[in-house]
Amino acid sequence: MGKLTVKDVKTKTKTDVGRYADGGGLYFVIPKSGDSYWMLRYTINGKRKEMTLAKYSDLSLADARLEAAQQMKQLREGADPLVAKKRAEQSDLATVDALFEDWHQGNVKRLKHPQIPERVYRKDIAPHIGSYSLTSVTARDIRDVLNAITNSGRPTIANDALLYCKQLFNHGIKLDLLSANPASAFSVSDAGGVEQSKDRALTIEEVTQFFKVAKENSVSFARDNYLACALLVTLGVRKSELTEAKWKEFDLTNQVWKLPKERSKSGVGINIPLPPIVLEWLKELEMRACGSEYVFPNRRSAKNPHMGSDTLNRAITKLFGHEAVNRHYFTRRLLASLKY
Repeated sequence: MGKLTVKDVKTKTKTDVGRYADGGGLYFVIPKSGDSYWMLRYTINGKRKEMTLAKYSDLSLADARLEAAQQMKQLREGADPLVAKKRAEQSDLATVDALFEDWHQGNVKRLKHPQIPERVYRKDIAPHIGSYSLTSVTARDIRDVLNAITNSGRPTIANDALLYCKQLFNHGIKLDLLSANPASAFSVSDAGGVEQSKDRALTIEEVTQFFKVAKENSVSFARDNYLACALLVTLGVRKSELTEAKWKEFDLTNQVWKLPKERSKSGVGINIPLPPIVLEWLKELEMRACGSEYVFPNRRSAKNPHMGSDTLNRAITKLFGHEAVNRHYFTRRLLASLKY
């Protein structure tokens, strides 16, 4: 049987169910149900394979022959057309943002606190390079990201951002989307510098000064923020452990906060004694919560039902001003302690 003609294809109807060869592995297929389509048959490594090229309505006979010829050329060069097609379909990971979403899915399964790298990426990395195509990101772009964070007075976050950039682009290399990592040549000396162990103990004078200023500015520094800082200083817990706390964790009768292991950074449940002053603050917060299951409910419409991760940081920075925060040793240490 010779090659198909345009007339042959056009005159065939639904009653002509079957496969019609055009030569070179190309077939015109009329299924029992659904639209007619072009199909390529080929053999690789001793196995017969079939590959759909396109619907008949999307590809003319001439174009179908050209597409089949291109696929067979790949086959002669040693590439399996079906494998090449699958890889092409994965090309939707074309931007840094798209690569991050794929990397983040693994973090959710692997990390106990995947929201930490997500927060750094969305706040400090994505605004600079998130929309860039993967292959266009250069080392200079990474340097710009690190410099922007360092210049904002957050060296620890700069180091974190560098770590996450390296992991993110290594993920791209693992998926065969990149041949090199644009962040690989950078070290902490190019970001926030080597982090030294710091003494975060606060003097009574420093604590008194902070809460004095906070109380004097109650209009701008909300009562919830004031009580959150008071609880952090008194109980010594991490910021996220407090701001994401639910009332069901508290036994006010027995004066204990049962922090569950699922929310503890150490992965160990902790029973935290509650002194009388803390009980007073919690009773006030319970009234202010207006029935919310969270001790610190989000006062604005947002995706998080509890106080946001950066609420206290922003409030303290606004209270003292960016320049004052940079000069004020106590405030810098307090902000550093609120990192997580």
